[in-house]
Amino acid sequence: MSQTQSILGGEAESLLGHVCSGIPKQSIHAPGPDYIERVVAHKDRKPSVQRNLASMFNTGRLAGSGYLSLLPVDQGVEHSGGASFAPNPAYFDPANICELAIEGGCNGVASTLGVLSSVARQYAHRIPFIVKINHNEILSYPNFYDQTLFASVDQAFDMGAAAIGATIYFGSEESRRQIQEISEAFEYAHQLGMAGILWAYLRNSDFKKDGVDYHVSADLSGQANHLAATIDADIIKQKQAENNGGYNAIQFGKTHPKVYSDLTSDHPIDLVRYQVANCYMGRAGMINSGGGSGDDDLHQAVRTAVINKRAGGMGLISGRKAFQKPMADGVQLLHAIQDVYLDDTVTIA
Repeated sequence: MSQTQSILGGEAESLLGHVCSGIPKQSIHAPGPDYIERVVAHKDRKPSVQRNLASMFNTGRLAGSGYLSLLPVDQGVEHSGGASFAPNPAYFDPANICELAIEGGCNGVASTLGVLSSVARQYAHRIPFIVKINHNEILSYPNFYDQTLFASVDQAFDMGAAAIGATIYFGSEESRRQIQEISEAFEYAHQLGMAGILWAYLRNSDFKKDGVDYHVSADLSGQANHLAATIDADIIKQKQAENNGGYNAIQFGKTHPKVYSDLTSDHPIDLVRYQVANCYMGRAGMINSGGGSGDDDLHQAVRTAVINKRAGGMGLISGRKAFQKPMADGVQLLHAIQDVYLDDTVTIA
């Protein structure tokens, strides 16, 4: 029994043996060592964008595989520094964030302007930087939820970043402004030779209905992915789908019965395959978020990685599960995630 099978336990057969039939694997542009030549090279991206993407794909333990393992540590703005770093105060120091990404074998580190600029001369040449240019800060009282620009594309470029990152709260009252802001930011980043990574999150209290949270439905999050690809995101970060039928439950927007009868099923890999399909069938790579830290982090991280890889996703971006632990434990967890993508027996479904 492989390490992955052992960690998955009773779910191993279901997750490792499933075959997607609604959207077969032959339909998607799957990650692989030749992804830049096979997929990115057909886009209108400048050679410098391709070079920066290549720097990410050729860094860390997954170098040359076409998959990404990224460390995001921008939670200090939204969750507060205390909520984020009190479990492990060493990470109040940005140098330790970069050290974790390097020791953990990551392809890149994503964080705030302040975190990355404070150590740029020490680390920007050692691991690709992804500068997150907007955030939701909730020190304002009463709280409200919006993405505010904290940094500029020029600041990211000047510190040697390979990419900018940004969040859009699709479905929120402020989403139209955010779409315009980030579309313009991605256009400018591409002009300067940097890639664009979008946190394509849903945010609307009405997306929760009858006890079900449709923020993680395949159909609604899939549409967020489609909009992300529309504004030229190179890589799309999305929460892994856990249910389906958000359009029908909330009774808004437009969908089609075949989304539910033909293209998806209740199987988690089929749900995530639909998310990948909305990333222009993988022409924009989709990475799933790793989620918060808890008591079952290793199992949950490996399970998420297996579902992502088998669905045709491009990797995982996992933060709190890694940096809220002692560094050695965080490195071990990141390596366990990466081992899924290095395991040739975990195939695309």
